[in-house]
Amino acid sequence: MSTVEDRWAIVEVCTRMAWHADQREWDLLKSVFADEVVLDYTSLNGGEPATLTPEQIVGAWSRVLGGFDATQHLITNHLVTVAGDTAVCTASFQATHRLANPFGSPLWTLGGTYRFDLVRAGDAWRISGVVMTATWADGNRDLMALAADAG
Repeated sequence: MSTVEDRWAIVEVCTRMAWHADQREWDLLKSVFADEVVLDYTSLNGGEPATLTPEQIVGAWSRVLGGFDATQHLITNHLVTVAGDTAVCTASFQATHRLANPFGSPLWTLGGTYRFDLVRAGDAWRISGVVMTATWADGNRDLMALAADAG
């Protein structure tokens, strides 16, 4: 694969993570991840990064994201660095979550950056790490708990 082909494949797999989650395509979502993935959502939730399998990630995300009426994760401004069979892609994101409820705003939106660590798996790229850094939020954060209870 050429550098340009690698870059497009990397941007594609990072975009697919958001697309498959928003479309509730859980089996396809598993395919974007390496066998082990370090997830770091500590900027939002505190705690420590976790090392998970694709099945564990999809199980957790399907319970929470599946509880929303709709989600939309937009990922843009990709910057890709390839070093042999590994790569890093940084990108900006905006994630909107919608859940109708009688006790507050039905929307929670946050924005920030993602850092994706990737590994080459044959002729494909897979995500081996995700660091989400939330830098702003607007709306009803309580929707996450309500969606988790509904999912």
